[in-house]
Amino acid sequence: MSGERGKDFAEGSSAGGSLNDDQQQPATPSRYESQKRRDWNTFGQYLKNQRPPVALSQSNYNHVLEFLRYLDQFGKTKVHLQGCMFYGQPEPPAPCTCPLRQAWGSLDALIGRLRAAYEENGGSPENNPFASGAIRVYLREVRECQAMARGIPFKKKKKKPSPSKGSGPNDDESSSTMHFS
Repeated sequence: MSGERGKDFAEGSSAGGSLNDDQQQPATPSRYESQKRRDWNTFGQYLKNQRPPVALSQSNYNHVLEFLRYLDQFGKTKVHLQGCMFYGQPEPPAPCTCPLRQAWGSLDALIGRLRAAYEENGGSPENNPFASGAIRVYLREVRECQAMARGIPFKKKKKKPSPSKGSGPNDDESSSTMHFS
């Protein structure tokens, strides 16, 4: 039964004999697996705390969107509002009262882990609320909004087979890119 599989996964047991005797189960799950389990449990707890409580099997993309908005209050990324004098400045010279939010990359990774956890816990890919188009639209809007607030417009990277770097006029926009001369 897939529900038991999810329970076994969450508890770290191998009941059901799915592993052969010659295969070893790792003593500790990977960092990704641990985070995925924590994220799944957090989302489940969030649904239980709703009034009225929502069963995981009854959750939909609206619950996921509400969960993502709820998580913003715990964010650590300063996102300047359009009226802020530092809006659009990558490195503001002084503090401001703009809110802290979850960074787009964190939300994107979270959705990826929850999408995988949903299916590992018995959910069908066709009904996966984390794979909804509305979630992709929300993440795209967050990404664009945060990029504009920082003054660094998001540009989708084009995949090129060329190994050369540093050929474009805007290559100095990213501080994490190393340039060689």
